[in-house]
Amino acid sequence: MTHTPPRQVPSGYQLRIDGHLDQHWSSWFGDLTLTHEEDGTTSLTGAVADQAELHGLLNKIRDLGVTLISVSIIDPASRPELAPAEVAG
Repeated sequence: MTHTPPRQVPSGYQLRIDGHLDQHWSSWFGDLTLTHEEDGTTSLTGAVADQAELHGLLNKIRDLGVTLISVSIIDPASRPELAPAEVAG
């Protein structure tokens, strides 16, 4: 018998890339917030529903031909805007 993993809830992620992306790319990355950092990098931050969505974002970064510096999970407890929405009952 196989064990079914628990359903994942959206997690917050920060993807950092080398260079500053123009703001017109922000719509291509959906609900992620695009931030130009002082060190010359760009941060893409926001909720990612699952691993498939994360891989899609990584593919977009690859397709742009920019260098991915890091991928970090952001604790939704420290960033309330990344926490899953409560469902009214």
